[in-house]
Amino acid sequence: MAKITAGVGSSHVPLLGVAVDQGKEKDDYFGPIFRGYDWTREWEKAEKPDVVVLVYNDHASYFDMNIVPTFAIGCGERFGICDEGWGPRPVPEVEGHPDLAWHIAQSLILDDFDMTIFNKLDVDHGLTVPLSMMFGQPEKWPCKVIPFAVNVVTYPVPSGNRCWAIGEAIKKAVESFPEDLNVQIWGTGGMSHQLQGPRAGLLNREWDNKFLDMLESDNDDVRHIPHIEYLRETGSEGIEMVMWLIMRGAMGKKVKTLHRHYHIPCSNTAIGHIVLEPA
Repeated sequence: MAKITAGVGSSHVPLLGVAVDQGKEKDDYFGPIFRGYDWTREWEKAEKPDVVVLVYNDHASYFDMNIVPTFAIGCGERFGICDEGWGPRPVPEVEGHPDLAWHIAQSLILDDFDMTIFNKLDVDHGLTVPLSMMFGQPEKWPCKVIPFAVNVVTYPVPSGNRCWAIGEAIKKAVESFPEDLNVQIWGTGGMSHQLQGPRAGLLNREWDNKFLDMLESDNDDVRHIPHIEYLRETGSEGIEMVMWLIMRGAMGKKVKTLHRHYHIPCSNTAIGHIVLEPA
């Protein structure tokens, strides 16, 4: 049977993709950020996941205001790379796992989650940057990827509680898939950052690390943080952290922390990264 063996949380700052593409991972500015991912890159080489369910948000690159799905899953065989204004990133296209993706979609819908299903989908930095942070610059991504898009751009966005619950449902779906697969789930986005307005450049080291502490905890208090707290403490874009709760919900009640990293700033953004496994 398929099994979720680990969960990864990570920021997906677009500037990090630029650093990878231009070979700047070891310079003075980016070096401290990327060193926090060295452990994970070696760990992923040993873990060899077959599939990653990658939770991310589209940044008005493929979706627009004509369609705003709260939760969407990519069920296609391949996913192209978005042109975000300066050409598509020079990264491999993403290979999907249609059988598992359709199985997850069916299971979630039967569990009363209203999913949007995409058979054709291009993905932006929200998905490709985490792949680069974890896998570097391969000619082909070393695993198949199921894109799981969440609306955290246009209000109303889903609650943390709803995100945690859909993570639990994804776990149930994966574990009912009959093929033996090593599956990881990644929650991406965040941490504290605001890109516009009087509070542009807001960073909150204390709150971000409290959030990471809560992810490591055996209780589920983190699922009940209200939207207004994310906005007040972490800025308008900090709401992306609800996507990490999908990953955490899929881990079960107790987790073991394998790795944790935090750094500020990167492009006026806080960088957070955590690797968990079910305990």
